Amino acid sequence: MRPRLRSLVVLLSAATLLAACGNRAPPTSGAAPGARLLTEPQYRSIIADVFGAQITIGGSFDPLVRTNGLLTVGASQARVTPAGLEQFDRMARSIAAQVTDAEHRAYLVGCAPKDETQADDRCSAEFLGRVGRLLYRRPLAAEELAGRVGEARLATEKLGNFYDGLAATLGGMLVSPQFLFVIDGVEPTPNAPGAVRLDAYTKASRLSFFLWGTAPDDDLLRAAERGELHDRRGLERQVERLLESPRVEAGLRTFFDDMLAFEDIARIEKDSIIYPAFSAAVAADAREQTLRTIMRIVLQEKGDYRDIFTTRKTYVSGALGRIYHVPVDRPDGGWTSYEFPAGDPRVGIVSHVSFTALHSHAGRSSPTLRGRALRELLLCQKVPDPPGNVDFSKFNDPDSPAHTARERLSVHALQPACAGCHKITDPVGLGMEHLDGAGQLRTAEGGVAIDARGTLDGIAFNDVGGIGPAMHDNPAAPACLVDRLYAYAVARPTQRNERKYLKYLERQFERDQYRVPDLLHRIAISDALYAVRPPVETTPALARSTP
Repeated sequence: MRPRLRSLVVLLSAATLLAACGNRAPPTSGAAPGARLLTEPQYRSIIADVFGAQITIGGSFDPLVRTNGLLTVGASQARVTPAGLEQFDRMARSIAAQVTDAEHRAYLVGCAPKDETQADDRCSAEFLGRVGRLLYRRPLAAEELAGRVGEARLATEKLGNFYDGLAATLGGMLVSPQFLFVIDGVEPTPNAPGAVRLDAYTKASRLSFFLWGTAPDDDLLRAAERGELHDRRGLERQVERLLESPRVEAGLRTFFDDMLAFEDIARIEKDSIIYPAFSAAVAADAREQTLRTIMRIVLQEKGDYRDIFTTRKTYVSGALGRIYHVPVDRPDGGWTSYEFPAGDPRVGIVSHVSFTALHSHAGRSSPTLRGRALRELLLCQKVPDPPGNVDFSKFNDPDSPAHTARERLSVHALQPACAGCHKITDPVGLGMEHLDGAGQLRTAEGGVAIDARGTLDGIAFNDVGGIGPAMHDNPAAPACLVDRLYAYAVARPTQRNERKYLKYLERQFERDQYRVPDLLHRIAISDALYAVRPPVETTPALARSTP
């Protein structure tokens, strides 16, 4: 071979090798096994899956602390308070009573005792074994099931009714740590002394909560029972099945609802005199509008994730029509597709009511809140909290000659303690000022024309319509989605040993043209999702978590 040709072959081989290495996922060691509390959406989904959507769930849940941008991650550090345990107990009793009442018992219990006044171990074992497997995300051990059947027998003897005894036992299962906490189970890794791996049922739970937002179904539990999730092909078959199911939309909606902090929408309060068109129905529909818009782009069309920031296509309801000043022809006020016309500044989800109204005050807009939300929720950039000694009197002074938010915020630029953070939040937040505190279009504030010019990381725009394109082209936006989605998948804070893997996911996400289903698939079949380190200690943290 001629020297010049030989050199070219060597260069091409090296390039091919480097490319292959770049496409190979770097290894991670994960984190030590842990336990996390079910989130409210997960709890509600499991009850609906096991017993049906007709079962009502009353009561309230203790709030979780948002960690790494997600409540799901905060659940890994949650503890059940005595008041929270009482709430769980009340909900459990109510659910169990509905499952076993005369209206539902025939098809939910699935068997009947010979005498309703007497215990029936056969029927109890059949029912408790079946629902226990779904509630605990694993089969009940023989002695475990025998103990639950014994509890049902004793409760029946005390209460004098089989179904009351069964309800008491089911209620106890619904407040047990095995149900309320997702607990990582580990086992020795074959042919690797000292190493451990997640057991098959924990893998099934991690996969199902990630893709569907709920506990494993019967098919996935059977695959775990057969050991198929420890086999690459078996795992891929289940991943494909879950991704092809319509239920993946529910899982993605749960993720985006968490990422966008939409749990706060239910608590929005607006001054009814200033914003008479705003209502609880508007708030609820605003949440749904944004989720529908995202699902259309990322799942139904399998499009570029970044298009959620630039799309004019969305959905409106009768309630939202009054905010957007859009006629909704449906007599029932239900949902209809809509596209904001060219020239309308409402472009992408940051111009939706769900974003602009949520991140505003009760009686006025807030460039600072909006800018902070955009950076923290969508770009994963932490904005420090304001110092405790900040003087807001000049900003809130009703006698101030300042008419617009831009004029009022200039006060903070003169305070050294405030200027640093406001330089991060306000330039982009001021670009949304053509949308008032309820998300309605306006051109003036206090009788003065609004200057809605702004910037985002060096990109200038004239109004809110320019924020979407700036977000679309900002590399931090897709990187933030990767970071949040992976943290949601493992349901804990990411570890230092996972940083290279996250960078790998970012590169592959770009290579896949920012298609979210491809990212879901890549994470779901990865070794990283199931990586676990040997436990550091044997003291059960769970025992300290519940009274």
